[in-house]
Amino acid sequence: MSGDVPLSWFLLFAAACFAIGLFGVLARRNAIAVLMAIEIMLNAANINLVAFWRFGDAPGPEGGPIPGVMLAIFVITIAASEVAVGVALILLCYRRWRAADVDRFDSMAG
Repeated sequence: MSGDVPLSWFLLFAAACFAIGLFGVLARRNAIAVLMAIEIMLNAANINLVAFWRFGDAPGPEGGPIPGVMLAIFVITIAASEVAVGVALILLCYRRWRAADVDRFDSMAG
């Protein structure tokens, strides 16, 4: 295990990915770009889940379930369904307003 990457590198990489995603959510006005930034943030959470599973004291594949990886797969599944619903909503809004700008979606309230 002398050639392994330390846990702190995974955590720094995940924090950088999360910060990039957060900046994308706050700075972008295009709805597709905002969805992509949210996906980057979810992938940062997945990196943390798998890294903590790998460096934790939980039993491996021979000793029982692997909860970190199972939770990451669950998050990936939820993210895929979130993207499907988000793209469907964006397409409906684009048909109505002819723009994918999130500032125009405020009139959906009623």
